[in-house]
Amino acid sequence: MGNEQWLVLATRNPGKTKEMGELLTGFPVVIKNLDDFGPIPEIEEDGSTFEENAYKKASFTAKVLGLPALADDSGLAVHALDGAPGIYSARYAGPGATDEENNTKLLADMAGRTDRSATFICVISIAVPCGVALTYEGRCEGTIANAPQGTDGFGYDPLFYYPPMGKSFAELSPGEKNAVSHRGKALSEVRVEFDKVLTWIRQHT
Repeated sequence: MGNEQWLVLATRNPGKTKEMGELLTGFPVVIKNLDDFGPIPEIEEDGSTFEENAYKKASFTAKVLGLPALADDSGLAVHALDGAPGIYSARYAGPGATDEENNTKLLADMAGRTDRSATFICVISIAVPCGVALTYEGRCEGTIANAPQGTDGFGYDPLFYYPPMGKSFAELSPGEKNAVSHRGKALSEVRVEFDKVLTWIRQHT
């Protein structure tokens, strides 16, 4: 490892891996994700909150691999749908649903609704093999568009319209999105404290 600390992202999502890697550049850390390791058991995301799921993914990955791990649990809370899809954002249209299927279901559920306000929420957990963890949270307010807009990003990005920029998340450049997104805000908190985070990791591993 040399002087660089390994940090495993508890995801196989290339979009998340790319975003997180870009936000943590410049630090003495080697970013890996689950695809860099052999098969490990699937993590059942059965928590009732974003915080519970993020911690479960991070602590499980850290214990299985014996390396510090970072996990995020994020999702879209639509006010007119009583906070749905919420923690079920990735499987809103059913297990194994594609982004397009989830977006199609969301548009159908929002048909005829005048309150289209929504919040993207991201909770990040950084855990070490002994089980202790740090937690960070970021939020971004926006509205649900009437149709997909843009081709970049992933998840609900084409439907999440961000009024201050007059664009959906899928129309923003990676730099623009990272500056304002829920994940960007949570990771910027991590970035600000990352020297302390690295010290904390080394003290607990």
